[in-house]
Amino acid sequence: MAQLVFGMNQSLDGYVDHDRFAPAPALFRHFIAEAETQVGSIYGRRIYEIMRYWDDDHPDWGEPERAFAAAWRKQTKWVVSRTLKTVGPNASLIDGDLGTAIRALKAEHDGEIEVAGPDLAACLTGMGLIDEYRIYLHPVVLGDGTPYFAKPRPPLRLISHDLMDEDVIRLRYRPA
Repeated sequence: MAQLVFGMNQSLDGYVDHDRFAPAPALFRHFIAEAETQVGSIYGRRIYEIMRYWDDDHPDWGEPERAFAAAWRKQTKWVVSRTLKTVGPNASLIDGDLGTAIRALKAEHDGEIEVAGPDLAACLTGMGLIDEYRIYLHPVVLGDGTPYFAKPRPPLRLISHDLMDEDVIRLRYRPA
């Protein structure tokens, strides 16, 4: 059975924002390795549209960006959206009852499936479907933005913590 994992970069004050801070090279390599081994990713519409950036090659990319793009393109993607009618390569829309669809994905696959986006994660948290939360804590204070937890934080139990590079800590939690 697959494990649903919600992980994102987070500021010290609890916000996520890919435009206001980004992972250093060592952490980006970690994300490449994760993308290469994950079964797939479940996206909400907004995060999926942001991630579609990786569908096209860009001339200014270095080797790490090309490696991440290759891993992302290879990965199966499931997109939760009421407004999208089509999705890109190696992606499919989830329709019908979300809880039923996600439970079926978990039952049909082995390994990790990434959950991308705080709103989708909040919905799946409310259904008790997320198996692990990974917070990549950066020494940045944003003051506002999109919170990692879009709804009240569920009861969690710390299972590990790792120094990912010189100033980012990964906190891994499971539902308590």
